[in-house]
Amino acid sequence: MFVTTKQMLLDAQAGHYAVGAFNVENLEFVMAVVKAAEERRSPVILQTTPGTIKYANLDYFAAMVRCAAEEATVPVALHLDHGDGFDRCIQAARAGYTSVMIDGSHVPFEDNIALTASVTKFAGPINLPVEAELGKVGGKEDDGPAVEGENPYTDPDQAEEFVARTNCTSLAVGVGTAHGVYHGTPHIEQGVLKAIRQRLDIPLVLHGTSGVPDDQVAEAIQNGICKVNYATELRQVFTAAFMKYMSENPNNFDPKKPSIPGMEAITQIVASHMDNLGSSHKA
Repeated sequence: MFVTTKQMLLDAQAGHYAVGAFNVENLEFVMAVVKAAEERRSPVILQTTPGTIKYANLDYFAAMVRCAAEEATVPVALHLDHGDGFDRCIQAARAGYTSVMIDGSHVPFEDNIALTASVTKFAGPINLPVEAELGKVGGKEDDGPAVEGENPYTDPDQAEEFVARTNCTSLAVGVGTAHGVYHGTPHIEQGVLKAIRQRLDIPLVLHGTSGVPDDQVAEAIQNGICKVNYATELRQVFTAAFMKYMSENPNNFDPKKPSIPGMEAITQIVASHMDNLGSSHKA
């Protein structure tokens, strides 16, 4: 059941639901997310950022997720989130990742096209899906709060040209969300999303979704979103449950014991998101 994201996202697009992509930080996160996918009979994407793979390298995560996928009865993909360059995408592919993102959103439009096209050129022949980003999702991918005013929207006309010239298989769009912790209620610009969908027929991706109200996410899915990323929430609920156990059991020295409620918290929130995304019972 270790698969790429290509058919997974095309099925979601055809069925008008979205697949959740959950950032995993260690073995416990991997086990907890896959458990939720099994319980909900949902396809699932596990992903890591460059910051996470500084903690444990690509090979570690590829091995853990491959092991989980081999035992799973639902489709599991491993995705490089916010790939920070051509070389990183190559390394992820060689390690066994089944999908990569190249993030050129921080460079000018033409440079983003050139960078993305360099990745799709090598990925195409090996059937490796490539997610790209146009426009900028605010905040920082690894830690860091969302930064107010750092959410320029994706231009629909540019998006059409970008996809035609890069051949990316999915596109992360800027529609008002931000990475990190929100201060206030986020707002997805559904009109911008609809305009992008009218010009593109590839799966669209929503980043920075932790903290976005479920009804906004559900509406975004009806307007073309096929992959929805969650990271911050998983970190928050795991750490809170871990720390709660330790505060109640200060003499404990076995890290497995506080990890169990942390994993249960992740499984619960991931399962809830799968229900809202419409991916439950789609495996």
